[in-house]
Amino acid sequence: MEKKKGFIAEFKEFISRGNVLDLAVGLIIGSAFTAIVTSLVQDVLTPIIGVILRKAGIEKFADWAPGGFGIGSFINAIISFLLISFTVFLIVKFVNKAQELTKRKEEEQEPEEETAPPVTDISLLTEIRDLLLEARDQKQEARDEEQEAREHKTEKETEKV
Repeated sequence: MEKKKGFIAEFKEFISRGNVLDLAVGLIIGSAFTAIVTSLVQDVLTPIIGVILRKAGIEKFADWAPGGFGIGSFINAIISFLLISFTVFLIVKFVNKAQELTKRKEEEQEPEEETAPPVTDISLLTEIRDLLLEARDQKQEARDEEQEAREHKTEKETEKV
């Protein structure tokens, strides 16, 4: 039973991915445009072409091309391809632009970390040297203060005598 849950969870994750959703949206839009383009060709372009051919002296497509001439179907296929591909291009362009804007906003919101200079062996050794010199100087100052305190104490004892 647990394998089915794993399988179902995996399938749910697969479906909810952005690429699958984008594909589904593209398919739906493509289907909708197919109906629009079919109507455009059959209801608008074919009658216009018929009028043009009648003015040219051809009453029917069959007179112009014996055995039939599928100009409407051909124009339908071309327009369908152009419209669907243009629509997909616009959708992809829009999604890319939205992702770019989102990425910019995220980059602006992230505080920029101060970049420290790269740590090298020389910089580490220099820092260690400086710390050792500072410690040595502090010890020397402490010794000097002790020496002054002893001398001062000795002077006071000498004055008392």
